Amino acid sequence: MTIAHHPDMATLIEYAAGTLDEAFAVTVSCHLEVCDQCRKSVRSAAALGGSFLCEETGVEPLGEGSFGRLLEKISAASETPHTAPDRVSELERGVTRGIPLALSGYLDTDLKSIRWKRIGPGVWQKPIPLSPGASSSLRLLRIAPGRGVPEHGHGGQEITLILSGAYRDEIGHFGPGDVADLDEHVEHKPQVVSDEDCICLAATEKPTRFKGIAGRLLQPFVGI
Repeated sequence: MTIAHHPDMATLIEYAAGTLDEAFAVTVSCHLEVCDQCRKSVRSAAALGGSFLCEETGVEPLGEGSFGRLLEKISAASETPHTAPDRVSELERGVTRGIPLALSGYLDTDLKSIRWKRIGPGVWQKPIPLSPGASSSLRLLRIAPGRGVPEHGHGGQEITLILSGAYRDEIGHFGPGDVADLDEHVEHKPQVVSDEDCICLAATEKPTRFKGIAGRLLQPFVGI
């Protein structure tokens, strides 16, 4: 699997510090399952944070790698070895259960058996319930080949992980494992370019801001 798009370093630092809200933490965890580069960045950020903490508190530093190992135990699901062929192939093909380990506790079915809700021509969603008090939203999106999401911006941060299929927008081409880490300054119009449905996991801080009149009228009904 070749991953071209990753979460911003600021996002990975927040993840390592444990300050990301639930939806974003789950989405980043799913990406970490298949991305060696970002796992290393998270471990480095965690080690650096531990070093700063020791300096501030005057506590004797932990042994080398201790903080990173603690993070691995806390985020065990996100530390699946990158070389595990069955795990990687599930993410790439979107077959069998097809659900990243970090997401599996939120769903009681596989991708093929999800009861999707249609929210537009060739577009379906599956909202994912989070813990009480979560301030972000998490959902699976399924978009048919040749279809897309109308041009829109974001009221806050949005992180989208591609599970299967692919889309292209003003930023570039996004395939399995890729992450679009966007903020309120980005506007785009994703269009599916794969021969199969594009299935994404999307974490949002605030509702999407559609530019077109039709999109704005439909937004209260589709819930994104």
